Amino acid sequence: MNFPEISERAQAIGAKVEAFVREVVFPYEQDDRRDHHGAPMDVMVMEMREKARAAGVLTPHVLPDGSHLTQVETAHVLIRSGLSPLGPLACNTNAPDEGNMYLLGHVGSDLLKEKFLKQMLSGQSRSAFFMTEPAELGGAGSDPSMMITTCKKDGNHWVVNGKKAFITGAEGAKVGIVMAKSEDPDSMGGACMFVVDLPDPAIRIDAVPNTIDNSMPGSHATVTIDALRVPADQMLGEAGEGFKYAQIRLSPARLSHCMRWLGACIRAQEIATDYACRRMAFGKTLIDHEGVGFMLAQNKIDIKQAELMVYWCASVLDTGSLGTVESSMAKVAVSEALMRIADNCVQVMGGNGVTDKTIVEQVFREIRAFRIYDGPTEVHKWSLAKKIKRDWRETQAATQEA
Repeated sequence: MNFPEISERAQAIGAKVEAFVREVVFPYEQDDRRDHHGAPMDVMVMEMREKARAAGVLTPHVLPDGSHLTQVETAHVLIRSGLSPLGPLACNTNAPDEGNMYLLGHVGSDLLKEKFLKQMLSGQSRSAFFMTEPAELGGAGSDPSMMITTCKKDGNHWVVNGKKAFITGAEGAKVGIVMAKSEDPDSMGGACMFVVDLPDPAIRIDAVPNTIDNSMPGSHATVTIDALRVPADQMLGEAGEGFKYAQIRLSPARLSHCMRWLGACIRAQEIATDYACRRMAFGKTLIDHEGVGFMLAQNKIDIKQAELMVYWCASVLDTGSLGTVESSMAKVAVSEALMRIADNCVQVMGGNGVTDKTIVEQVFREIRAFRIYDGPTEVHKWSLAKKIKRDWRETQAATQEA
């Protein structure tokens, strides 16, 4: 495989995004508001977005005509927005909004695009994706077929009932995409998706837990949905096709996470390298001690391998393939590599690596969470193993027929 060529427009956008993140966003990393999931962080995000709008880098992965950059171009841009944990928030390339914008752009009706997508593209509104459910209720997690939230048609509305868990950004979001299993006979028990205004009294936030990560405003709420009435024209796509739409969203969204967190690990490597080249111990700089220098060398190798995996998977998605297998492989390989990088950076910096003097300790925490969301490593490996077995059976059958 040849390394995909980066277009001139992507290089230009990427350069502007990187300059903005380094010059404008980096100083916000010391702002006391960045550690809050609620209103203070939202105020700071909107403040940064006004500056991003003025700099021409707000929602840079979506072109003025509403079309998206290619996945390869998006990778070039999102890696650079991720150089700070705050960069995606400032540039409106963050999760879950980036994935929700992608889904609405590809499946949404003109009505939904005008009512909901437009406000998201402008950076005025945050969104949430309501799919995961509480494990203690036996609800959907990595296996969406276990969904217990239901929807039923009632005239020109649908009524949704259920509980959701780990809903990123629910608190403070203005747009929600809700996934539920249909009880309507015409949908044959398939899943449906609805786009709704938030807040809504029928969607109650029960708890907002403290979590190891804190880069996403609104945290990861537990939610009760009690007789939510949604107009039929706010269904996303067709009834019963929700599982298919989930894959349309999740395959590129997994890769987008890889892009953003790769950028964060590139930055952590920069900080750890600077520290190791300045800090003296036992008569020489830390980097001259093999134990330290080798960790940074391994990081450089892992960064390059992660970059290659990201661009390879992006090029597959650009062929029009759903890319489920490729995005699973990328999610596993990149998240595990980034975990090694972040851990090494903390170790190189010693005591300073576990303080909030730099973003290194936050990157470590965020990457640890990344290994779980959008499917933990083990689920993706299980899925890949199933495909290996299926391919083997098909090969055996073809051989026997021949």
